Amino acid sequence: MRIVLRIGGSVIASPMNPELISKYSDLLTNLKNKGHELVVIVGGGKLARDLIDVAKKIGLGDDAQDRIAISASRVFAQLFLERLNGASCRIIPTNLEEVESYQNRGKIIVMGGLKPGMTTDSVAALVAERIKAHLILKATDQDGIYDKDPKKYADAVKLDRLSLDDLSKVFAEDKHKAGIHQILDPEAVRILSRNHVKVIVVNGFKPDNILAAVNGKNIGTTIE
Repeated sequence: MRIVLRIGGSVIASPMNPELISKYSDLLTNLKNKGHELVVIVGGGKLARDLIDVAKKIGLGDDAQDRIAISASRVFAQLFLERLNGASCRIIPTNLEEVESYQNRGKIIVMGGLKPGMTTDSVAALVAERIKAHLILKATDQDGIYDKDPKKYADAVKLDRLSLDDLSKVFAEDKHKAGIHQILDPEAVRILSRNHVKVIVVNGFKPDNILAAVNGKNIGTTIE
């Protein structure tokens, strides 16, 4: 199976979690050994948001803020590459053409952001479209997608299945801004709506959830 795994910065980087990075690296190696093709996109988490805040305070615009956040995400991608060692392609792609090229090497591809105006969610959606992925997995800090923010509302209900059309009804933001933090950003939803890749959102603090989703178990929230 050709899989795009989006690991949220809220999971591995807020705060930085070396143990979880190691567990994910072992999981990725296991999936690769089972014959799965993997592209992993990691977020910059709190580090990226802190740097965005500094950028704002020194008067930098939105594009500059995004470039700094992208750099933060690539730092975490580099950590994965080094931990994966020979199982990874050892190079962080900076555009979709490089992703496609590195695919032929039979290695795990790990990357961060690509360009201003686009979150790593959008990157995951574009990569999935480019390589014709069978599945996007999103490892996040919630058990799935809820009808409203579970951190604010005790009566929030987890949704087991959603259509792409339903997503706009449960998200607060409808356009990109630097540091946006929700389960899937609005631009990613627009990209997904044109290529219809299946998406499963799971609790990323338990890496075994990724394996469960790949094995077809009902977990998290499925979007299709």
